[in-house]
Amino acid sequence: MINIFFDTGVRRSPDGLIGHLVKAFAAATAVWTVYAAAFSRADSLTLIMTFLSLMLVLTFVLVGPTANSDRDHIPFHDWILALLAAVTGIYFVSQAGVIAQRITLLDPLSTYDIIFATLILALTIEAMRRTVGVGLTLIVIIFLTYNLFGDRIGGVLGHGLITYRHFLDITVFTTDGLFGVPLRVAATYAFLFVLFGTTLAKAGGSAFFFNIAAYLTGRSPGGPAKIAVISSGLYGTISGSPTSDVVTTGAVTIPMMKRMGYRPAFAGAVEVAASTGGSLLPPVMGAAAFIMAEYTGIDYVDIAFAALIPALLYYVPIYLQVHLRAKRNNLAPVDRSQIPTLGTTLREGGLFIVPLAAITWALMDGYTPTYAAVYGVAAVLLVSMFRKSTRLGPRAIYDILAETSLRTVPVAGACAAAGLVIGGITMTGLASKFSALVFLLSGADLFSSLTIAAILTTLLGMGMPTPSAYILAAVLISPVMRSLGVEDLPGHLFLLYFAVMSALTPPVAVAAYAASAIADANPLKIAAQSVKIAIGAFLIPFCFVYNHGLLLEGSVWEIVFATVNAVCGLVMVAIAAEGYWNTHIPALPRLAFLASGLLFLVVGYVPLAAALAVAAMGVAIMKFQGNGQTNGHALPGKAEAGE
Repeated sequence: MINIFFDTGVRRSPDGLIGHLVKAFAAATAVWTVYAAAFSRADSLTLIMTFLSLMLVLTFVLVGPTANSDRDHIPFHDWILALLAAVTGIYFVSQAGVIAQRITLLDPLSTYDIIFATLILALTIEAMRRTVGVGLTLIVIIFLTYNLFGDRIGGVLGHGLITYRHFLDITVFTTDGLFGVPLRVAATYAFLFVLFGTTLAKAGGSAFFFNIAAYLTGRSPGGPAKIAVISSGLYGTISGSPTSDVVTTGAVTIPMMKRMGYRPAFAGAVEVAASTGGSLLPPVMGAAAFIMAEYTGIDYVDIAFAALIPALLYYVPIYLQVHLRAKRNNLAPVDRSQIPTLGTTLREGGLFIVPLAAITWALMDGYTPTYAAVYGVAAVLLVSMFRKSTRLGPRAIYDILAETSLRTVPVAGACAAAGLVIGGITMTGLASKFSALVFLLSGADLFSSLTIAAILTTLLGMGMPTPSAYILAAVLISPVMRSLGVEDLPGHLFLLYFAVMSALTPPVAVAAYAASAIADANPLKIAAQSVKIAIGAFLIPFCFVYNHGLLLEGSVWEIVFATVNAVCGLVMVAIAAEGYWNTHIPALPRLAFLASGLLFLVVGYVPLAAALAVAAMGVAIMKFQGNGQTNGHALPGKAEAGE
């Protein structure tokens, strides 16, 4: 039943002449978007309007209305919708100059303005439903309904009368609504980094990441799962989408983990947790990070630097739990014959380090993310010329351009939805009312407010793409954090973390549902274990809000002290979560290790002393109680603890 809320329309693959024409249109859309984003001097409003129109046309042609739609045939009504999208786009682009100069709420809207504004709203909502599911669409419709009829609500949530013309004026004819920051990011940064990821994968970069991970970890206990952790994280930072990362890398890693002895649900959970973290891992991160840069005015390179230590810390408990599970269940490493040597890996794919280095250099040298992505794509194309097996010729580049446009369709749908919500929140003043509600619940206490913010962001993000989840949280919750003295960088990064984690948090864990088909396991069980494995992601944001050393702010000693404490804390929490360290850990010392880990995360000399004392007490209790083990092996019934 829950699938109804995030099922999307089927992606069509028309054949024959229609298929070739649609593919050519998709490739041409990519060429235009790259030119407009990186080289054209056209104003951003014209760029956004044209981009949305092109994405809507592709949506109605290539995405069916339901999951059971015909994959090969494009029905007549979808051609009509695509034509309406094109005509609407032409109208808005032709009026872009007038729209940019008009005075909001003073200059009247013409009859044509109202007709085409209504049409583009309807088309956008239907495209959103097809690409990102009913869940997000319902949320948007609720917000739109509140905008139009909220004046009939009494109390604090009520607002003044908003007529339909007023609603359209703000939502469509300003940059605070549909044609706002989210779609601008989708048409520039996001599109170009999707192009980069698609080009890198087509050139063989994903295989290089997998081989590097296999070489580094394949020989140790639980090697397949450790390969999944590293390769999925590396691939995730260029894909920026937990779900697509799960589908891409999980198709290899999940079956491999199952063959080596991991339970299906655990194998799926490892892949989900590792893939989700890729959206937090610099240098690329995901579309939401670019939106964060636009929304806050903080340079993207500053966000990437600040996110580096927290992102690496995210993988500490994941890797450790995988290792402990392998040790407890005596799981073998990967067969050495299946692991490529370092020399072979670097010889066949070492040049793929160059594109990542190019992006990092461009960002550090002050180039915008748009140009950094362009340099990254150029570096991949250059590198591919030196590899005969995956050399990218004209046909491959044509395929990459078309595929990039298709991959961006759901991103555009999510960003358009976010723009509609932002417009509604702006005109109703809902953000300030929401702040008052949070203060009422938390009593203006920082920790309580952060906890409520984390819960609300996760709830808002259920079944929703990360960019939309982050934007909702940024608009509604960031004012609360700012009023409590939390700076924009840690505050918005906090919200970004929980927006990303909504992809694996039950009950609507979209990444877990993607993994369930590959793992052949219950998606809710996968989601529950993903939360346990990715436990660090729910603790780290609180740490860096209170201690900016984790964001590379402060002296070298403060950064090192905060990082070492965080590592120790996450290690203790992971041990407590897994309940194993060379032997089964009974309940009482397990609680002691959990308490010790949380004290480590507080950071400070007194909490550090307390953490060490509590950890020592846990060890003493284990020795006093006896661990119920024989010769270091778990007794029957213990091996599957934590499943």
